[in-house]
Amino acid sequence: MELKDIDRIIEMAWEDRTTFEAIKIQFNFSEADVILLMRKELKRSSFNLWRKRVNSGVSQKHLLKRNADISRFKCSRQNSISMNKISKR
Repeated sequence: MELKDIDRIIEMAWEDRTTFEAIKIQFNFSEADVILLMRKELKRSSFNLWRKRVNSGVSQKHLLKRNADISRFKCSRQNSISMNKISKR
């Protein structure tokens, strides 16, 4: 696995609204694989903070525990972004 893929998996794992299922679809990494990767790549204190956050209920990491109103993350300004520049409002 390339370093950029590992970096992206770690980034997605830190994001509260990115589910483990999304990581599985994109990188074929199960929740257990993500946990092992995070344990290996992060400092112990950072790993402990991440696990605490994932299990706290703040995070929406598990699709089955997610509020049914959330279908996917979408920035409120996403429609107004084009060509990597925010359109005038």
